[in-house]
Amino acid sequence: MLSQKQAEEAIVSSYDETSAENDCGGGGKEEEKAEDQPIFSISNALWHGGSAWDAWFSCASNQVAQVLLTLPYSFSQLGLLSGIVFQIFYGLIGSWTAYLISVLYLEYRSRKEKEGASFKNHVIQWFEVLDGLLGPYWKAAGLAFNCTFLLFGSVIQLIACASNIYYINDHLDKRTWTYIFGACCATTVFIPSFHNYRIWSFLGLGMTTYTAWYMTVAALVHGQAEDVQHSGPKKLVLYFTGATNILYTFGGHAVTVEIMHAMWKPQKFKYIYLLATLYVFTLTIPSASAVYWAFGDQLLNHSNAFSLLPKSAWRDAAVVLMLIHQFITFGFACTPLYFVWEKVIGMHDTKSICLRALARLPVVIPIWFLAIIFPFFGPINSAVGALLVSFTVYIIPALAHMLTYRKAAARKNAAEKPPPFMPSWAAMYAINSFIVIWVFVVGFGFGGWASVTNFVRQVDTFGLFAKCYQCKPAAAAHLPPPHH
Repeated sequence: MLSQKQAEEAIVSSYDETSAENDCGGGGKEEEKAEDQPIFSISNALWHGGSAWDAWFSCASNQVAQVLLTLPYSFSQLGLLSGIVFQIFYGLIGSWTAYLISVLYLEYRSRKEKEGASFKNHVIQWFEVLDGLLGPYWKAAGLAFNCTFLLFGSVIQLIACASNIYYINDHLDKRTWTYIFGACCATTVFIPSFHNYRIWSFLGLGMTTYTAWYMTVAALVHGQAEDVQHSGPKKLVLYFTGATNILYTFGGHAVTVEIMHAMWKPQKFKYIYLLATLYVFTLTIPSASAVYWAFGDQLLNHSNAFSLLPKSAWRDAAVVLMLIHQFITFGFACTPLYFVWEKVIGMHDTKSICLRALARLPVVIPIWFLAIIFPFFGPINSAVGALLVSFTVYIIPALAHMLTYRKAAARKNAAEKPPPFMPSWAAMYAINSFIVIWVFVVGFGFGGWASVTNFVRQVDTFGLFAKCYQCKPAAAAHLPPPHH
């Protein structure tokens, strides 16, 4: 068996020889050259990303999209202290399970390459890792949870686009805006792979950074609303709904394997997700805390923070930047679905971008349709968090790691040993067991009950195909100004 260092070198060497992605210009060593090429190239600078920095930008950008706007809503359900504690708690265990996914990816790849497998023009995905390490039943579970999560993750981006643009232009209702943005987001079918998100990831993180600090400053400048109250938590249903929304916030792992596979040296990914999460804390905690401080219980009926912040050029700029970022995040969530669909219909090896784009279009249509049926911005985040993210992001990776290394021989020949700060395999098992039990009971159990209850209330109140969810009543929105 290869030693750990030899296994890592084999992975890097093989990856350089056979690039993971298949841009229209065709495969091969293009990405390897992009890393080492001394001459500046616009194409390499903007398009071909496979460095550790690219992965960091992708992880950080993908974590904080529209969730920024719903975290104040979660704080109103949880209260300030619980909101901050849950963010730190789920951020850290989310980083741990992302680390586990990276370890399992390296283990799978190491084993397959010892067998002579080649990944030229093939993107490894999470369900394939589970299949290779644990068998077809795990593959089915991983595929079902991951694809459903990514499907609704994409739906949430469309709902968020319509919700945000409405605060700039309310001449069209939110459902009409969903039609428009569905057509815009469909253009992501032309982005071949995660190699090609370099400039988008960089810009996306800049956009969410601006929005987060705009929310913080605008809330502080506005000051506390008249008769503001901070009574949360008041009800168990609301408390666990808010907690599962935060669980969802740090659940960007559905694209972790694809981001790793787009790296020139994927073994460098180990701690990237943790570093991305630490940066995300600097955006989410100040913005959610400040907006909750300013508006308190009003947020219980305003799941989008933009609806309470005063209209200004700064707010409109934040809305526009978030719209662009949600387009990017839609692409992030849809790209793994595109890969799965391409593999199902036998188009994954096709080098033509146009043919692949045409083949991908059927993936966008059900997403578009679901966004029109369920336009509930905050509640759907919590429901997805409890029912899907809890398994996809936390439970399945922890269980898969324990089962993969349950035998002494597997632990002895592991491509990745426990990290330096972890004293033994037993300690890793203890942490993984805690995560499985906690997330199953609190996240899936209590969170599932609370978020589904809240979601059903929204359907009963607003109905399916709601034309304008949480909009001002038409009469109130267009009353003539009072006479003096």
